[in-house]
Amino acid sequence: MKKLSSNDLFWTFVRSNFLQGSWNMERMQALGFCFGMVPIIKKLYEGEERKQAIKRHLEFYNTQPFVTAPIIGVVAAMEEQKANGKDIQDTALNALSVGMMGPLAGAGDPLFLFTLRPIFLSLGAGLAVSGNVLGPIVFFVLWNVMVAAVKWYTQEFGYRAGTAITDDLSGNLLQQVTRGASMMGMFVIGSLIQRWVS
Repeated sequence: MKKLSSNDLFWTFVRSNFLQGSWNMERMQALGFCFGMVPIIKKLYEGEERKQAIKRHLEFYNTQPFVTAPIIGVVAAMEEQKANGKDIQDTALNALSVGMMGPLAGAGDPLFLFTLRPIFLSLGAGLAVSGNVLGPIVFFVLWNVMVAAVKWYTQEFGYRAGTAITDDLSGNLLQQVTRGASMMGMFVIGSLIQRWVS
């Protein structure tokens, strides 16, 4: 029985950070997605099966870069099942990643770029305005640690949850998370404005 190790998933996580390293207009982030899947494909397949696995992950792919990790986790779990003999069609793997791209992208931008990043920027700017040179460093460290942690844990969650994660996406879970994060962000930014804007 073929089983992905934590080392395989770690190198997939590292490589997934280059998702937009080869972005193109025809298939968007497909090359980056496939690049992230290579450690998994190498572990599970050989010969012609490996070539087919590479080809199936070069199909159209485009989502918010910070939320691609759970998709990679779910696809990795399905690839593991397929490599162990489960009848999973290539079209099902593609349909799964395409089906998850939209909902996750819709939650990724409001949560990361429009809520969390302004909060961290406000903290850094507050320090910088008071003359503290640590302002930009605080923003840089907090932002990158948070992004890396979210990507790592959501990839692990996606791998453990497997195909069951799609049940959560079909409900209102993402909308509730996005709304809650936006409300928290507005509250924090409102508090920061009152303190720092004269």
